[in-house]
Amino acid sequence: MTNRILILLMCLILSSTLAAEEKMRLTLSECIMMARRQSVEAEMALGELKSAYWQWRSYRADLLPEVSFSATMPSYNKRYTSYQQADGGVSFVRNDYLGLSGSLHISQKIWLTGGSLSVESSLDFLHQSGGGGGNQLMSLPFAITITQPIFGVNHVKWNRRIEPLRYREAKARFLTETEQVAMQAINLFFNLLLAGEQVHIAQQNLATAEKLYEVALAKREMGTISENDVLQMRLNTLTARSSLTNAESSRQSRQFALRCFLDVEADIEPVVPEDIPQFNLQFEEVLHHALENNAHATTLRRRQLEADYSVATARANRQSINLYAQLGYTGTGSTLGGAYRDLLSKQVVQVGFTVPLLDWGKRKGQRRMAESNREIIQGQVRQQAQEFRQNIFILTEQFNNQLAQLRIAEEADSIARRRYHTNVETFKIGSISTLELSDAQTAKDEARQNRISQLFNFWYYYYQLRSLTLWDFERGENINADFEQLIK
Repeated sequence: MTNRILILLMCLILSSTLAAEEKMRLTLSECIMMARRQSVEAEMALGELKSAYWQWRSYRADLLPEVSFSATMPSYNKRYTSYQQADGGVSFVRNDYLGLSGSLHISQKIWLTGGSLSVESSLDFLHQSGGGGGNQLMSLPFAITITQPIFGVNHVKWNRRIEPLRYREAKARFLTETEQVAMQAINLFFNLLLAGEQVHIAQQNLATAEKLYEVALAKREMGTISENDVLQMRLNTLTARSSLTNAESSRQSRQFALRCFLDVEADIEPVVPEDIPQFNLQFEEVLHHALENNAHATTLRRRQLEADYSVATARANRQSINLYAQLGYTGTGSTLGGAYRDLLSKQVVQVGFTVPLLDWGKRKGQRRMAESNREIIQGQVRQQAQEFRQNIFILTEQFNNQLAQLRIAEEADSIARRRYHTNVETFKIGSISTLELSDAQTAKDEARQNRISQLFNFWYYYYQLRSLTLWDFERGENINADFEQLIK
């Protein structure tokens, strides 16, 4: 019997220990850190960064020399083809040959002019079967080719101006989205914290209502209060019990939402953040950091450049002139050595142009449309820049005002709780009515919830400013990340 009791006690201790372990006390900073590391939203932001990184790498690779090797091994043909004789007659001859070819090609884009420079070396082998057949080789030891559009748009130059902005924009957007993940975590954290406070308030109100109902029953027996007051206290008890049920249900749903967001299994017990940064922000400083770091400012510059690029392309399409020049040597022979002896020069110069004589205003319309689109984008850029400055100003003022609002809410919470406890004790001795007590309870509950709400507003405004400026105001430095390590 003694052993059974000991085993039962051990099981109870173990179960209580496991239940305590399942409860995770979580501070606001820990919640934000977990959200940045393991939330789905953080993974999506990292995926977008990787996509932008490989687009940047492709652009950088496009500026470097490209080396390629092409070969045909083998090419066999056995067929009849038409052949026109000297007298004009046509006959069919049989072709039966085996061909092999290989070519090494190196090309480089010319950044300054937008043309391309290439070097090529090739070797072709042909073995013809039948009478009079044999081996033939043709070599091209090297050939230099230049291709250059004249009066055309330099795509390389424009890409070198646009693509770095695009990648910088992607990195800034990743940092902004990381801060926005923190804002989501703050929202869910304070939702759960407020729900927990509401449960605590409901529990206190229910306990107080039950005690006051017992006091009311005793007073009714003594004849010091009316039946109406007793019924009101009973109704208050039922209302408090209903409020507790609703509060517990709300807490469970918000608990589930935060657990899913952080990807954790244990129940979370949020800790009220007490350390509040004590500083005011200057609008000029906040705006400076926002214009330097935020993806929005980079996006505006990129859109302006893209509009200019479209206009330049439309203007260049009015005529097309291209220069093609090739210089090299070639040789033929029946052996490999013979194919590389007695080389002959190979020179090709070609200038081609296209000038529209009658296009019914199509190119002019394309140019005007590009110019109109640029004007629209310029207007949108100015408007968005003004809205951006305005939002920064409003948010800075809200943050600076929020610290005062938080102090007021804390003092109001303290006063409302003392007033309520005083009214409870006063009601017990019969000095105030149930209506005054109910009013004090409502004020106490609202003051407590308002304190949590003002605390949420403070941290939400703070991280919203961080997301817009990408600046750590507490440390006085840019918010950054090891992008190379993140991409791996």
